Amino acid sequence: MLVLPVRLTQEEAPACMRMLQQGLAGQNSSSAVVDASALAQFDSSALAVLLECRREASALGRGFAVKGLPQRLRELATLYGIAGLLPAAP
Repeated sequence: MLVLPVRLTQEEAPACMRMLQQGLAGQNSSSAVVDASALAQFDSSALAVLLECRREASALGRGFAVKGLPQRLRELATLYGIAGLLPAAP
């Protein structure tokens, strides 16, 4: 499972994306699950990171899901019309 940090804003997004890319490359499961439950401080950059991670997982032929997406971030994804691209992990 890939884990997001407590803070994910525009400042942290590039480093976070590199970390997620390395994590994806090191996994050999059929699906990538990102745990977002630790997120406490974030902006719309967090959505961009999740969408890029989804794209990377898809390029590797893997499924993608998000665990513990904070309610505020889920609302922002709905506002932007991308909530369906960030399915909840079982």
